[in-house]
Amino acid sequence: MPSSRQLTERLKFMLLNQKLFTFLLILLMIGLNIFIISKITFVFHPLKILIETVFLPILLTGVAYYLLNPIVELLEKYRVKRVYSILALYLIVAGIITLIVTAVIPPLREQIKGLIDQFPDFSREAQLRFEDLIGSEYFNQFQQATGFDAASITETFSSYATNILNNAWSSIGGFVGALTETVLSIIVVPFILFYLLKDRRKLAPYVLGFLPTKLRNRSFTVMLEMNHQISSYIRGQILDSLCVGLLLYIGYLIIGLDYSLVLAVVAACTSVVPYLGPAIAIAPALVVAMVTSPVMLLKMVVVWTVIQLFEGKVITPQIMGKAMRIHPITIIFVILTAGKLFGILGIILAVPGYAILKVIVTHLFRWFKSRSGLYESSPEADDLVPKA
Repeated sequence: MPSSRQLTERLKFMLLNQKLFTFLLILLMIGLNIFIISKITFVFHPLKILIETVFLPILLTGVAYYLLNPIVELLEKYRVKRVYSILALYLIVAGIITLIVTAVIPPLREQIKGLIDQFPDFSREAQLRFEDLIGSEYFNQFQQATGFDAASITETFSSYATNILNNAWSSIGGFVGALTETVLSIIVVPFILFYLLKDRRKLAPYVLGFLPTKLRNRSFTVMLEMNHQISSYIRGQILDSLCVGLLLYIGYLIIGLDYSLVLAVVAACTSVVPYLGPAIAIAPALVVAMVTSPVMLLKMVVVWTVIQLFEGKVITPQIMGKAMRIHPITIIFVILTAGKLFGILGIILAVPGYAILKVIVTHLFRWFKSRSGLYESSPEADDLVPKA
C-alpha cells in the first residue's frame, strides 16, 4: 500500500502536470462554447434549415454509393472507365426499378389494402383463440390489470391506416410537403451520386486540405476506419434484409400463408434494425397464421425459426462478418436510446452513428493516452485490455 506521502506526491503531479491542466482547460472551453451556443440557437436557424434540406439527399446518396461503389471498383480493375461503368449501372438500376414498379407494386398494394381491411377481424379472431388457449377468465383479468384492449387498438389502427390510404391527397398539406421533399430528394440523388462515384478519390484529399499538416495522417486513418465501419454496416444490413425477406417470402409461399408478399416485405424492412426488427416483423405474421389455423401457426413458427437460425449462422457472418465489433447488448441499448431521442430515424441510424462515434472517441483517447503521460505501458496492463 502506498504511503500518504506518496499519494500526496502523485496528487501534486496530477494537479501540476502541464498536459493534464491543458486537457482540463480544453474541456472547460468546450463546455463554455456549448453553453454559449445553447443561448443563441436562433443564430443557427438558417444552418438548421440547410441541414434538414440536404440531409435526406445526402443520406440516400451515401447508401447508394456504398452499394454501387464496389461494383464500379471491380469493373475498373478490368480496365472499364468509371464513367462507362457508372452509366451501365444506372441503366441496370433503372431496369430493376421499372420491373419492381410494374410487377411487384400492384400485388403488394392489393395485399396491403386487404390486410388492413381484414386486420380488425384477424385481431378479434386471434383474441378469441388466445382466450380459448389460456381461459377467458385469466384473459379478462389481464385486460383489467393492464388496461389493454386489443380490439379497440387494432380498430383504431385499421381506421387510421385506411384513412391514410384513401384520403392521403385530401388530408393536411404537411403530407404533400413531405412527399414533395422526398420526391425532390430522390430526383437529386442520381446527380450527386454520379459525381461522387466519378470523383470519389478527390474527396479525401479535399477534406484533409482544410486540416493542419500534422493532423492529416491521423485524420486520414480515422476517415478510413469510419468509411470501413459505415460501408460494412450499410452493405451488410441491406443485403441481409433482402435475403431474409426473399427467404421468408419463399417459405410463406410453400406453407400457403395469406398475404405472404406484404409480410415478407415488412420483415425485410424491419430487419434493417438489428435484433429488434425481427421481433417487430413477426407480430403480423403470427396474427395471420393464428387466425388461419393452429397448423398454419405451427408451420409459420417453423419457417421463421429456420430462417432466423440460417440468417444468424450463415447470412450475417458471411455478409457482415465481425467488422462492426459491437456487442449485441450495446446495440440494443443504443437503438432504444436513439429511438427515444430521435424517433424512427434515430433507430435506423443508431448503429452506424455509434460506430462512427466509437472510432472518433477511440482515437481521441489514444491521442490523450500518448500525450498526457498519465498512462504507462506494461505487459500486465496490456493483458487486461480486451482484444476487440
